[in-house]
Amino acid sequence: MRRLSTPLRRIALAGICAAAAGCASFSPDGGYADVRQLAQQRTGDAIPASAPGAGNVEQQVAALLAKPLSAEDAVTIALLNNRGLQAGYAELGIAEADLVQAGRIANPVFSFGRMKSHEGIEIERKLMLPVIGLLTMPVTTRLERRRYEQAQLRAAGEVLRTADATRRAWYGAVAAQQSAEYMEQVKNAAEASAELARRMAVAGNWSKLQHAREQAFYADSVAGLARARQARALEREKLTRLLGVSNPAAFTLPARLPDLPAAPRDVQGAEAQAMGNRLDMLMAQKELAGLASSLGLTRATRFVNLLDLSYLRNTSDTGERATGYEIELQIPLFDWGGAKVAKAEAMYMQAVHRAARLAVDARSQVRESYSGYRTAYDLARHYRDEVVPLKKRIADEQLLRYNGMLISVFELLADAREQVVAVNAAIEAQRDYWIADAALQAALTGSGDATAATPRAGSAAPSAAPAQH
Repeated sequence: MRRLSTPLRRIALAGICAAAAGCASFSPDGGYADVRQLAQQRTGDAIPASAPGAGNVEQQVAALLAKPLSAEDAVTIALLNNRGLQAGYAELGIAEADLVQAGRIANPVFSFGRMKSHEGIEIERKLMLPVIGLLTMPVTTRLERRRYEQAQLRAAGEVLRTADATRRAWYGAVAAQQSAEYMEQVKNAAEASAELARRMAVAGNWSKLQHAREQAFYADSVAGLARARQARALEREKLTRLLGVSNPAAFTLPARLPDLPAAPRDVQGAEAQAMGNRLDMLMAQKELAGLASSLGLTRATRFVNLLDLSYLRNTSDTGERATGYEIELQIPLFDWGGAKVAKAEAMYMQAVHRAARLAVDARSQVRESYSGYRTAYDLARHYRDEVVPLKKRIADEQLLRYNGMLISVFELLADAREQVVAVNAAIEAQRDYWIADAALQAALTGSGDATAATPRAGSAAPSAAPAQH
């Protein structure tokens, strides 16, 4: 058996080593386990154990939709059924395929030639192997692995963003439903007051001005109810899209928002926690490491980026055989690779500045979100402990006076309307608190929108018209 020549043995050995170092295979779940772990470490949500599309998703979703939908169940359904999230998992599969491809040796190229001349027929056979791909395989595999890890971080971030958006939409839908019910009460009270005012005006016991005021309040309450119902429909449709269901009537919501916690969250070292926990910061670090390796590879191959080895075997018509090898090498005569190196360096510095800006923005978002969270909590607690109880106490006192025939029914109705308006404002404050809580969580994990709802100065309900007597 004939031994390979020294150059061929070295190249073959390098190819074997590169193949062993860069060997990669597909994971059984497409990388979902790592994505699930990344997401679950940063949120209290129950991330589904299997990737979307695996198992009987329709049966799981139907079981959750059969009961009043909690915020946690809504998040679970969205993570199982949201099509946009499943498209993100497809990106993860693309990145894993690139990683596996980078760890595989390029197929050799075989060429066959037959030449006929006056001297006879000559047959040429050539087997060509791209050597430069073998030599750089360990480096390119590491680059693709970092890109795959970045894809996993992006997928985990998409999981957290979907969970965050679903939770906010759930809070908005429940609050809109509560507000619509209260606006129904406002409209009914205004309708009763307007009808009573009409009858008293017909009997001559009320002036036209008093009658017009009650009619104006009733007209405002009808418009307010229409707006509240439209807001309820819009918030419900937003939640429907995130859940991935086709019909907004497929689920029912609880009657009210969750109660406020006994005390607000006290996040110790929030900025430092965000720096080590935010997925966007981790992705920036992975990008910097990948670009640094890519810059090193570019510098190493700036002169030679084409190196092919061919094994030759020629046969003449006389049966004479000739064997040998051929090396094809690109000569850096006109292009010395300076432009490629400059581009790689510029891309690396661009990533450095982006990471620095991201760190500044992240710290600012955490401070801003925590300030909004505490303000929203204090405001919601103020409505719960001060405003609503005071309005109820006033209404109770007015009822006692009405029973003692000390005030008229119109004064009683006016106070009842003011109480409903206060309760409606309390619902909005409670909704704003839970949205601010989600915004703080998003700021700490680097996913979703870290902007909380801005507390509004007043309620959408019409103001009660003062009774004139």
